Amino acid sequence: MSSPDQHLVQAVRDKGHFLLATHFNPDGDALGSLLGLAEILEGMGKKVFRFLEDPVSHLYRFLPGCGQIQTDLESLREFVARAGDDFLALCLDCGDEHRLGRHSRELVSFRPMMVIDHHKGNSGFGDGAWIEPHRSSTAEMIYDLAVTLGAEISSRAAECLYVAISTDTGSFCYESTSSHTFAVAGELVRRGVRPEIVANQLYDNYTLGRLRLMEEVLATLEMHERDRIAVIRVTQNMLERTFTTMADTEYFINFPRAVTTVRVAVFLKEVEPGHVSVSLRAKGQCDVSMIAARFGGGGHRNASGCRFKGQSMDSVRDLLVELLRPEVLA
Repeated sequence: MSSPDQHLVQAVRDKGHFLLATHFNPDGDALGSLLGLAEILEGMGKKVFRFLEDPVSHLYRFLPGCGQIQTDLESLREFVARAGDDFLALCLDCGDEHRLGRHSRELVSFRPMMVIDHHKGNSGFGDGAWIEPHRSSTAEMIYDLAVTLGAEISSRAAECLYVAISTDTGSFCYESTSSHTFAVAGELVRRGVRPEIVANQLYDNYTLGRLRLMEEVLATLEMHERDRIAVIRVTQNMLERTFTTMADTEYFINFPRAVTTVRVAVFLKEVEPGHVSVSLRAKGQCDVSMIAARFGGGGHRNASGCRFKGQSMDSVRDLLVELLRPEVLA
């Protein structure tokens, strides 16, 4: 594995105040990387501001340090002002500055800013970037950064990083999972992580409403192109009927993807009327990141996403099926 960017390492050594930010609707890797790095930096005596635009999803509230996440911009401004020149912003697991969310314009105004990410479509925004698309997760990179810094990785930090790696590798199943990934996971277990407890918190945490929602979502299953494309959807009405939120749909896309014939699974999510969020999951050589990138999204070859505004779910489905046809029939 390659070493962390030396400019980044030196900047982390030199600065005493850090803003940590990630993309909106953060997944396990984004949250785990942010919280894990925060613990590592504070263990080095640094001051850290953990920023998210919205509170943490209930699915990840078991992560150590969640209670220290802040969503208030005014508090962030005060933190940056107090830091003066002794400040560095770190943007984690975010392929594009616009994915920082509705406060992206102000967040990128806090300089210097450096990026740590493993998405191949990363635009390299900021004043410096350490981007390694072959990595299993951003958290794997955070671990290597901590080792290079000679920083202590506490049991709390280890749990955050393990959750991040586990979720972004599909429980160590995706092709980006390397021998180094397993070595890092092993070191995190040595530092106190209990894999069985983490698995229980991640995957055995369904409410009855979430189970009802899954029933409704799977009932929307459509198969296209000789059963090689599977499409499911969730609407706001489904969420209301089951007393759930969009966060409860996490991992649902794995079910249609698991069908033997399926090469690409598409999950259409009605964020609001006329606003459709799309998750794409592929198997084999299908590269869904190229499809997502056409619409301002991105991700990995086998796991990507994008958004559409001013279109119905049916029109988005038709468009994506048409674009995916040559991929799945190749």
